[in-house]
Amino acid sequence: MELDFEHCYRAVDSRDPRFDGCFYTAVRTTGIYCRPSCPAVTPKRANVTFYVSAAAAQRGGFRACRRCRPDAAPGSPEWDTRADTVGRAMRLIGDGVVDREGVPGLASRLGYTERHLNRMLTTELGAGPLALARAQRAQTARILVETTDLGLSEIAFAAGFGSVRQFNDTMLEVYARSPSQMREKRPAGPIEAGVVNLRLAFRPPLHASSLLGFFAARTLPGVDTVVDGAYRRGLNLPHGTADVSLSPGDRWIHATLRLSDVRDLAPAVARCRRLFDLDADPVAVDALLGADPALTAAVAAEPGVRVPRAVDGFEMAIRAIVGQQVSVAGARTTLGRILKAAAGNTLAPEQGTAGHLIGSPSLDTTNGRPGTVPGAAPTALPTDLPSSPRTGAGTDLAGFPSADVVAGLPDSAFGMPAARRATIRALAEAVADGKLDLDPGADRAETVARLVELPGVGPWTAGYVAMRAIGDPDTFLATDLAARRGAEALGLPGTAKALATHAEQWRPWRSYALIRLWRAA
Repeated sequence: MELDFEHCYRAVDSRDPRFDGCFYTAVRTTGIYCRPSCPAVTPKRANVTFYVSAAAAQRGGFRACRRCRPDAAPGSPEWDTRADTVGRAMRLIGDGVVDREGVPGLASRLGYTERHLNRMLTTELGAGPLALARAQRAQTARILVETTDLGLSEIAFAAGFGSVRQFNDTMLEVYARSPSQMREKRPAGPIEAGVVNLRLAFRPPLHASSLLGFFAARTLPGVDTVVDGAYRRGLNLPHGTADVSLSPGDRWIHATLRLSDVRDLAPAVARCRRLFDLDADPVAVDALLGADPALTAAVAAEPGVRVPRAVDGFEMAIRAIVGQQVSVAGARTTLGRILKAAAGNTLAPEQGTAGHLIGSPSLDTTNGRPGTVPGAAPTALPTDLPSSPRTGAGTDLAGFPSADVVAGLPDSAFGMPAARRATIRALAEAVADGKLDLDPGADRAETVARLVELPGVGPWTAGYVAMRAIGDPDTFLATDLAARRGAEALGLPGTAKALATHAEQWRPWRSYALIRLWRAA
């Protein structure tokens, strides 16, 4: 992705926060890189270089500014919305795939050789997958150093570094401070084991009440809830479970994460950001939608409306199927019945059928020894790295049942027509067998095509999953009854064909237009 120097420099000179995360400003005279909105004095043009990614700036020999914390900037909306290989790779790296599976695992998921993938990412971002993952590890480590009581060696392995020396060298290179020096700056106060408090940045404006209202109408017992202006839910993560509380503020989303395994911090943060659509560019979206006279008033009244996303693609697909042609309340009742039945079928953690024991090393089953993934940091942890107890508030929430658990439920667990029950079974079996990928890095077109091949899954269901689970910003469900009612309320055509034609002018942000039609209904 090419950067226009004049365009970038004007954004830096005006300290425009809309561009935070879109590019980074490196100043050769200081050796520091910043986000565009950094309050420091604007550097001279001759001393500035712009980078697409923080990893590229670090690769260029620059360290992160301590004042504006560029590593904590919102993610680029470019990678959040793009459906090509680079966009998919960035979403997978953000979810920790390189740390868990190495570059070979990332390349395999994307269907390319390691060399070609490295070439594509370096061309677009100025850094390859290892450098991008390294930048993320540094940010994860900084958060753990500054917010937990974990030992520094424990943090090194939890963040994905291969050794304590690599951890120390990276932190010195990126932040110009050793981990022990960074810990000295930690705010005083009690720290609860296994709990990480942090702020998730976003590009303003953010219409938080629309997100909370959407989630509140669809909460499931034991999975998620909205209480006192905060959304709480359970998460199933690569190494264990967690629950999270997200409270919108004026400039940040305040997040409290209770992790059973601290190695899951980076994927937990990535999923929370995805859930609230925090890497979107609301100004660009609202500018296009607001240009339509039918939406002008709605956009002006409620700027920054986001698409409510998902932390679990399988969960979202089940919700979509159960919600076909029934009310939201009816869907919640049916889903609650499935959850109750699944709770009885779920094995205890020490008997789990998938993944590793919470807090245990990754085991190579061929020899029973802690193993490593080629191209990644070793996943084996020191034996004293704690599996943090889930104490305090939030322990009543758990993630949605896995695909293999749902596939094994008896017919009586579903309480729905046989045809729809068969659809859920087919979906669960396809996900459990690896034939259907519903992760954020999945190929959107391929996923939609495979979804509609399932019995009972049509364009509406596939589109809904693409929008909320895979993050497609340009999905439009013209046949949706609520969308057509909302369109009529705004003076737009109420028939599916005419509405679909009108919606062409909303590309590439039709998903955001759909949310506004639902709100108008």
